[in-house]
Parts: sequence; structure tokens; C-alpha cells
Amino acid sequence: MLLVTHTGQPLEAGLDEAGRGCLAGPVFAAAVMLPPDFAPQFLNDSKQMTARRRELVREAICREAVAWAVGEASTQEITALNIAQASYLAMHRAVAQLRPQPTHLLVDGNRFKAHPTLPHTCIIGGDGLYRSIAAASVLAKTFRDDRMRALAAQYPPYGWEQNAGYPTARHRAAIREHGPTEHHRLGFRLL
Repeated sequence: MLLVTHTGQPLEAGLDEAGRGCLAGPVFAAAVMLPPDFAPQFLNDSKQMTARRRELVREAICREAVAWAVGEASTQEITALNIAQASYLAMHRAVAQLRPQPTHLLVDGNRFKAHPTLPHTCIIGGDGLYRSIAAASVLAKTFRDDRMRALAAQYPPYGWEQNAGYPTARHRAAIREHGPTEHHRLGFRLL
């Protein structure tokens, strides 16, 4: 059973990212504030859910959340900053869009670049412990998967509609045969 809150504050926002370990595409992050009675069936860490269940839960989050937002950092920003800093940038961009603004940030993981005005708590494995972080994981993953499917239509050999830019055998074979695209993270070891 996922926990409702860490601080007891009604405007606590959960944060999570998707796409850190990919070879291609932007990194996405989501920030979500939920009402205390939000408990849709199947809500969990997005990695533990089927694609169909993620879509069902995404619809419920977008419809019922107090506030939600998605931010991203581009491939160029990942190269310039590094993947950790780009992930924090995407998280900060998501938080900046929230209305109302949260009073506390609950971040999945063990590190975070402190927000200039909001306190935060890092929770290792938070996407499997807290509803707001699980909801953020669902939004970050589904919005990023949507982007990678759109890019796959422009770059079919890489199989992004299936691998979302992660380092699969097919993806690496396509890089060997066709070379990297402008969406590949050139600072990463592609082969």
C-alpha cells in the first residue's frame, strides 16, 4: 500500500524522472500533487506496471491531481550539463509549472539539486513507497515514451517505439549501421 504523504502537508509534490539510462532522447521529469483520497487501482512504480495500466493511471492523474506538470531537458542540455544535472533541471522545470506551488518536494532517489525556495526530502525507492512519487513516475515515463514514439517515426531503424532509446541490441546495431542521430547522447558510450 502506497503512502499518502511524508510530511503531512497538503501541498507536497512528488518528483521523479524517466530516461536517465538511455542512449537517445531527452530526460523527462514530472511533479505531482495529489488529493489525499487519490488511490486509483494499479498505481505503482511505473516500472512495475504494464503499458496499458500506465495509460489508465495517467488519465486518472491528469484528471484528478491537485496539480501536475512535466518538464524535460534536451539531449544538448544532457551533453552540456551531464545526465544528473539535466535530470534536476527537468525536475525544476516541472515544479516551476505547478499551480498552486507546493510547500515540500518529495524526490525519488538519493540526490537532488536543492530548489531555491522549497524544502525537499529524497526517498530511495520512493516511487514504490509514496503515491505522489509513483504518479510522477507514471507521468514522466508515459510522456517520455510518447516523445520517443514520435521520434521513432522519423528514425525507424533505431526501434525507439519499443526500446524508448535504451541500449538494446537492436538500438546499438542501428547505431553501428547508420551512425548516431542528433537525438543521441554523444557524451554516452553508444557502442
